Amino acid sequence: MTTTYAALLRGINVGGSRKVPMAELRTLMTGLGHDGVRTHLQSGQAVFAADHGDEESLAAELASALEKHFGFAVDVIVRDHAYLKAIADDCPFPAAELEPKQLHVTYFSAPVEAERFAEIDPGAHLPEEFRLGDRALYLYAPNGLGRSKLAEILSRPRINKGLIATSRNWNTVVKLVEMTGD
Repeated sequence: MTTTYAALLRGINVGGSRKVPMAELRTLMTGLGHDGVRTHLQSGQAVFAADHGDEESLAAELASALEKHFGFAVDVIVRDHAYLKAIADDCPFPAAELEPKQLHVTYFSAPVEAERFAEIDPGAHLPEEFRLGDRALYLYAPNGLGRSKLAEILSRPRINKGLIATSRNWNTVVKLVEMTGD
């Protein structure tokens, strides 16, 4: 059975370093035996169909191929359409009423417990807020991610220790649901 997935690549094509051209990424993924490979933007999203493996093995396979091809490690998270749709549907914030730049989802490589974020005082950063989901964190940052003090705290290595974490704005969250649902 073929399943459609999105691959989320962390930290590529930012600031002129760790360049991964999307055409090369599509070719690389097609060479791994994936069908219908498409990319979205230059910031590390690819949609593909696979009839083998699971999310973790597909992510490991792609990460290994990326390192071999480009010469540097790239963290990869792979998620299927059902998961991506559930994340969008379960958003605890009124996404339809917000500007897409105000709402972000951080995808994690594994489940996260609330205790991981216990040191963060939710009231200290209002009106910014975050909520946990299934291997995800929703962040409402009314002034955008670049100005968010809460986003800075949430991305600290000690909070995300042992996890791959990669964030996407709401436009990209919605687009990946659409692309994997085709």
